[in-house]
Amino acid sequence: MTTQVESRTAAPNRQVLKNVTIRFAGDSGDGVQITGSQFTNTTAIAGNDLATLPDFPAEIRAPAGTLPGVSGFQIQFSSSDIHTPGDQPDVLVAFNPAALKVHVGDLAPNGILICDTSQFDKSHLAKAGYTTNPLEDGSLSKYRLFSVNITEKTLVALRELEALSSREKVRCKNFYALGMAYWLFNRPIETSLRWIEDKFKKMPEIARANVLALKGGYAYCEMTDTFQAVAYEIPPAPTSKGLYRNLSGNEALAMGLVAASARSGLPLFYGAYPITPASDILHELAKHKNFGIVTFQAEDEIAAVAASVGAAFAGSLAVTGSAGPGIALKSEAVSLAVMTELPLVIVDVQRGGPSTGLPTKTEQADLLFTLFGRHGEAPVCLLAPATPGECFFYALEACRLAVKFMTPVYLLSDGYLANGAEPWRIPAAAELPEFPVSFAVNPNGFHPYSRDAKTLSRPWAVPGTPGMEHRIGGIEKREVTGNVSYDPANHEKMTVLRRDKIRRIAAEIPPLVVEGDQDAEILVIGWGSTYGAIRAASELARARGIKVAVAHLRHLCPWPANIGEVLKRYKKVLCPEMNLGQLSLLLRAEFLVDVIGLNKMQGQPFKGREVLNGIINVIDGKPVPQPAEAAGRGESNNECDSGA
Repeated sequence: MTTQVESRTAAPNRQVLKNVTIRFAGDSGDGVQITGSQFTNTTAIAGNDLATLPDFPAEIRAPAGTLPGVSGFQIQFSSSDIHTPGDQPDVLVAFNPAALKVHVGDLAPNGILICDTSQFDKSHLAKAGYTTNPLEDGSLSKYRLFSVNITEKTLVALRELEALSSREKVRCKNFYALGMAYWLFNRPIETSLRWIEDKFKKMPEIARANVLALKGGYAYCEMTDTFQAVAYEIPPAPTSKGLYRNLSGNEALAMGLVAASARSGLPLFYGAYPITPASDILHELAKHKNFGIVTFQAEDEIAAVAASVGAAFAGSLAVTGSAGPGIALKSEAVSLAVMTELPLVIVDVQRGGPSTGLPTKTEQADLLFTLFGRHGEAPVCLLAPATPGECFFYALEACRLAVKFMTPVYLLSDGYLANGAEPWRIPAAAELPEFPVSFAVNPNGFHPYSRDAKTLSRPWAVPGTPGMEHRIGGIEKREVTGNVSYDPANHEKMTVLRRDKIRRIAAEIPPLVVEGDQDAEILVIGWGSTYGAIRAASELARARGIKVAVAHLRHLCPWPANIGEVLKRYKKVLCPEMNLGQLSLLLRAEFLVDVIGLNKMQGQPFKGREVLNGIINVIDGKPVPQPAEAAGRGESNNECDSGA
């Protein structure tokens, strides 16, 4: 979906707010993700800046009404630039007691709480661990509670649709709740109406039911006096002119790979085995066969990466993708790509581990593994985008570096970036770098392991080219000729050459940029998806009069050339990351700088106030609290904690 951002004026009799965070929660079968996605798309068209956090249950279908089966979707939208999906919701829509139990503790004081009363019976209350009905026992008094029988009102709105069963009608309750949310924040319903008509065009009665439910929820709030006190407007955010679309990280990454194929002139081969949260990359790429994209769903992870190595040998732009457990299985074949010096991009959408771990939750714990997790000395390049939109550009960059330096390149995304979304300005094709590839075609003087003087990359000779026959495989190669070699001195020389080739990528890397207060006492450095929380925390700190400098790494191997100088410029360095301190370990070892780690492993991204608490403690000389200990201190990143 693309749109030109249009300006909208605030409606009369509505309180104007700067930003709001809303969370929908219910059973995995309640349509929570669809509801959140529709609210997101509509909000993007309304011109607000936004960030989202879908939260999926790990079980494919947990028992209805139980805590493990709760699905959530959070969105922060604003009239100004924002960096996170919000520290805590200002509005919580809970479809059942389990959703309330899991999420109500995050709701801001005086926040709006909308509950579907139809589910608050003895059975559902017991499944959620309630001994009394929280809608009636006064335990929710610090919130603005709206108890609405959404299920019953949905059935009333659809009473004329005799062809549908009661069960089919009840499944439309998520659109009734969406209509209520649209009214509360003056969102237009036309975008969702068009989506419904297109989605269910082969099922007109289902389409009509969802349309009536959406309109019914909107009309209910409009006609009910109790909701008039919670009517709000969030004006559009100022944006640069251009064509925008709402984009998730996985979608952006897939489109970046398609763009890389177009700009390099190489056919793209993507070999993968479905795994959460990377599967959507495979699904998205499969839609673009018209660009010459080949997607291969292998029988397992090893087959997927081995096929991709073969595709690279055959002259394709070869990519394989997975998440933590799958990346582990791919490691031997990645070592083969290192030895054969073939271009291969490995996408790692990190998730909570180890083993199966938290398959639907986010984490940043694969840094050391992707850097060192291969047998022997097998150096690779590592990149890490910081936002969903950046996944596009760094997918393109990973492909460019892989083919220029004839090396494997890891692209480290994570579950938060993969499923999160933001408005993204679509770049013109002319803005994207071209990197045309020249294969070796002249047999005169050809040697498979001769090297470019600047990059140290070897020539790329496509099999079948006359005079270009050469050995390939995992056994060590003789320098220049590529013949099998067991010579000790040659092995050491080839090992050093492969290392130095990665080091020369540093010439392609921009210097590390320091944002914020250049004369600050503290530098906050991060990588990957912690970017938004760090930016939000630094802005909160400056609002308190605290000087903070911020630097964010997108290139993790090799480092930007100036990183050592940047680190030594500041008295104190704080490094927030969603692991036990992997980047902190690397920075200490490489640059001999004391780096204070702020670590979180809860399957959820950092909140701005968690990083703010870390900044305050470092400046005050106090131990950095763990995020769970910090949750009650500091400020929310939301402007309306006591408003909407």
